[in-house]
Amino acid sequence: MQRITILGATGSIGVSTLDVLARHPERYSVYALSAHSRVDELAAQCVRFRPARAVVGDADAAARLRALLRAAGVRTEVEHGERALCAIASAAETDTVMAAIVGAAGLAPTLAAARAGKKVLLANKEALVMSGQLFMDAVRESGAVLLPIDSEHNAIFQCLPQGYGRAPAAAGVTKILLTASGGPFLKRDVATLDGVTPDEACAHPKWVMGRKISVDSATMMNKGLEVIEAHWLFGTPAEQIEVVIHPQSVIHSMVSYSDGSVLAELGNPDMRTPIAHALAYPERIASGVAQLDLTQVGTLQFERPDFERFPCLALAFDALKAGGTAPALLNAANEAAVAAFLDTRIGFRDIARVIARVMDELPHGAAASIEAVMAQDALARAAAGRVIDAIAARAAGGNFSGANTQ
Repeated sequence: MQRITILGATGSIGVSTLDVLARHPERYSVYALSAHSRVDELAAQCVRFRPARAVVGDADAAARLRALLRAAGVRTEVEHGERALCAIASAAETDTVMAAIVGAAGLAPTLAAARAGKKVLLANKEALVMSGQLFMDAVRESGAVLLPIDSEHNAIFQCLPQGYGRAPAAAGVTKILLTASGGPFLKRDVATLDGVTPDEACAHPKWVMGRKISVDSATMMNKGLEVIEAHWLFGTPAEQIEVVIHPQSVIHSMVSYSDGSVLAELGNPDMRTPIAHALAYPERIASGVAQLDLTQVGTLQFERPDFERFPCLALAFDALKAGGTAPALLNAANEAAVAAFLDTRIGFRDIARVIARVMDELPHGAAASIEAVMAQDALARAAAGRVIDAIAARAAGGNFSGANTQ
């Protein structure tokens, strides 16, 4: 019986994880759940799964959750804040941690789970983007088991020979091919992208995701972050990581070998597949996902990404090559810019403009400690805020495009 902690239980990954767990009550129990502010949803999950502990973002949310659980007769212990998140991630009573908190907020508890030697199911890519070497050092030193949940990285893991996950070149791997759907604007006229609305950006053609990650998919920053994540997960240099647009989202990623072979993992676009794979690894369990019918798929298409259409992808490759804290700056500026776009303060294409300005303005230091990384994160958010304010001020004056942020 594996005891599971889910960080980010009310998000799409958390909900999918609970769906898989519910299919196998003889194998898994829920030790702890967390959510930031979705108290009603978390309360319903606690009523169903009866975790020992639950964590929310602040004291007000905790008081409300306690009241809901008390009324339902559920004795789950309720806590709040980052320290409580780290506590449930590293608790002796938990075996496996699903790290599914979106953004930089997930770094500290995910790192706590790694340092505690847990089986870490990594859906929070920012932990590796911001602090790749520090995180991988923690995994190695503690003996933690790290399994990727992103469909692309899970696919790569499945296509690599067992035991070569950290040194693929030794197995004859020449290239990692990350597939990308291309999002909702793959064929839209680039000249019209300044007018994209948040609802349009969040209408992903294949995957059901939260709003922030949906915008990242539309800009392809999500794929850029996955490039950085793949570098750390699989010990692969940027020159051996390629992004291929595959609109059908049937092939989730591929690995190319020196003998000319290319291995691919295929499946219907449903996150329960990689979740079930990681939960049961090295075994296999039912996920609730329908079997893929290739005769219904019919055609598989591939194309190279256009960096004019997707400048965020190019910025992510630049950050990986720069190293140090550059990926942390990239991630922080992107989070600030996406939030501003969702609040309609800036336009869609301004997201890349904000990130580029921040990357140009701030020096890239060494990612020598979590404190250094978080300091750079704070600097990048402040710098992004200034650029966003300037764009928003011009928008109020009738120039919403933000094309000139100087």
